Amino acid sequence: MLKVIIVGYGEMFTNLIAGTLDAGCEIVGVLRGDRRNYSPFIRRIRDSIIPSLDYAYIKSYNLPEIKARSINSKEFKDAVLKLNPDVILIGSWSEKIKKEIFSIPRFGTINAHPSLLPLHRGPNPYYQVIKHGEDLSGISLHLVDENYDSGAILFQRGVEVLPDDTGESLKKRTVLVARGAVFELLNKLQDDVIIPLTQIEERATYYSSKDMEIMLDFRKPADEVYAHIRAIHPWGKTYFAAGKDFLYPNPYKTYILDNNTPFHKPGSIAEISLQTASVTVVCGDNRLIKLEDVKLYKKELFTKTFLKKLKNKMLKQK
Repeated sequence: MLKVIIVGYGEMFTNLIAGTLDAGCEIVGVLRGDRRNYSPFIRRIRDSIIPSLDYAYIKSYNLPEIKARSINSKEFKDAVLKLNPDVILIGSWSEKIKKEIFSIPRFGTINAHPSLLPLHRGPNPYYQVIKHGEDLSGISLHLVDENYDSGAILFQRGVEVLPDDTGESLKKRTVLVARGAVFELLNKLQDDVIIPLTQIEERATYYSSKDMEIMLDFRKPADEVYAHIRAIHPWGKTYFAAGKDFLYPNPYKTYILDNNTPFHKPGSIAEISLQTASVTVVCGDNRLIKLEDVKLYKKELFTKTFLKKLKNKMLKQK
């Protein structure tokens, strides 16, 4: 039976735990993101009053927690040496891991990255895959090395990107695939010889968190504008200017339409509906994007009043 330590936070973290338990392995320790993100005092209060889903999940399986605030800390290293795991699994963690840590386990330290590496290294591949209009994403289980997401690949599985996917929906499906991938990989580590595949650097792409854009550009084709709106949800919102104010759309109530209006300049407002709180805008390919249930930035309660004024102004200009 393999001994496993799991490090991470969020849905990827909990699904790695589930996949490890599915494989019949022993989880000898977990390090959750709450320990890194909050001081011990604040964390204890949160655990008592508003426990995170990670904490609740750990407690439900009575898993032993490693008391460290960093994966590179002496406390974590001492715990790993004492627990002597066969594998450390990483599921969402922002620290670059030192070699003195990732080289300790017998089979190495394995990261679950939500893309088909070497494509989309770096944070939030969900956003990048949808924004770039790709139809296939995936999960990669790879060995951790000195750089981000560049280690040899042990296991990969594709995840279809659906036409109406948001970052949220793609993530939910991807982490479930990660659970099955971890189950298969851990079983193979116990029974077979796995040959790590070196990533092809010439195919690698990397995007930092600074690449996440929030302003919509209606000069682009409607498909790209729609993809941008869906990609950023739920980590943020996209915005577009309406006079001196800004509106943000609902990614689940956005539609592409043929343009049968007299408006053809990209960025022009072709229609405003007070009933559905929608704004329909001309895009760069002369198609329309209808944004229903829009909200006024920081003044959400006044959205319909604002749209009424905007519509009256639009009618006067005709």
